[in-house]
Amino acid sequence: MPKTPKSSPQEQLNIFLPYIADIPMRDQREVMERPFFSLAKSKRVKPIEYTSPDGKLWVHVSANSDYGMATIWDADILIYCASVLADMARRGINDIPRTLKIMPYDLLRAIGRPTTGRAYELLGQSLDRLVATTVKTNIRAENRREATFSWLDGWTQLVDEKTERSRGMTIEISNWFYEGVLMAGGVLSIDRAYFDIRGGRERWLYKVARKHAGGAGEQGFAISMPTLFLKSGAEGEYRRFKFEILKIISRNELPGYALEIETGASSPEPLVRMRKRDNRSQQFDQAHNPTEPTPVITHKTRAKLTRECPGWDLDVLHETFMDWIAASPERTPVNYQAAFIGFVQQHHARNSTK
Repeated sequence: MPKTPKSSPQEQLNIFLPYIADIPMRDQREVMERPFFSLAKSKRVKPIEYTSPDGKLWVHVSANSDYGMATIWDADILIYCASVLADMARRGINDIPRTLKIMPYDLLRAIGRPTTGRAYELLGQSLDRLVATTVKTNIRAENRREATFSWLDGWTQLVDEKTERSRGMTIEISNWFYEGVLMAGGVLSIDRAYFDIRGGRERWLYKVARKHAGGAGEQGFAISMPTLFLKSGAEGEYRRFKFEILKIISRNELPGYALEIETGASSPEPLVRMRKRDNRSQQFDQAHNPTEPTPVITHKTRAKLTRECPGWDLDVLHETFMDWIAASPERTPVNYQAAFIGFVQQHHARNSTK
């Protein structure tokens, strides 16, 4: 076998990116609609207490005073773990492990985070909060009165004893979350644009919209503002929550879902209507936001790559390609289609088993 020439760190980065993008992002269905996480980046120690309107389901989340409660940004780690588990199940792997060995670099890139030293430090803090937060709930408790768990049972940093370099980390997922991911219908796909959503309330609204409006048809899903407030577990007064939600709805920027306000027939409080965006509404948004055009793969390009580089999900690779371009203005291609073709050809040459 000929020796493989040493590659630069940037070349190594480009090799790994397509593999990360090949895994569809998925979230655990039950976690998406209940108040399991703090929606604020500031430290929260006040517990979350939630009971469903019919009184059948309840959730209690308590925080460790040293670490604070796990946030909705910390939950990105769980989304990554759920995606890895779901991918293993899809590929028919037997004995799917509850302890995952991963590379922090892969995790950070997959959830849209930088890979700086500060990012690795913040990752450790997120993992600590996921271990320290305690959840009690009767959701999926079956014959038991309740289930009590932390999101993670633990995590470790693996270090080479000789070189003292990182060999990745292990993350031990709680049994409740693990079973929830692998049960029939336990996960839902999410848009990668979710990781670009900056506000905690917006992130939570996306999860609710994906869970309830994703398959609800043209009419979508409507929920009263007070009920939405209770399901969020947000701190503060209802009046403030309502004000913030109305601002979010006025911007109407959730990826894939449109929000609007309706006046309830039997209540003075408004309803929030969530609908899945159709192609026409997406085209309208793009036409009225010319500063952020979304490049497309032409039919000619798609046909050429399907013929010459078979077996790859071109839409997934296209997302990776756009992320790579967006990282630096110097990477803007003169010929977009030719640049994307070259990107896929390189990926195919590196990763094809034929």
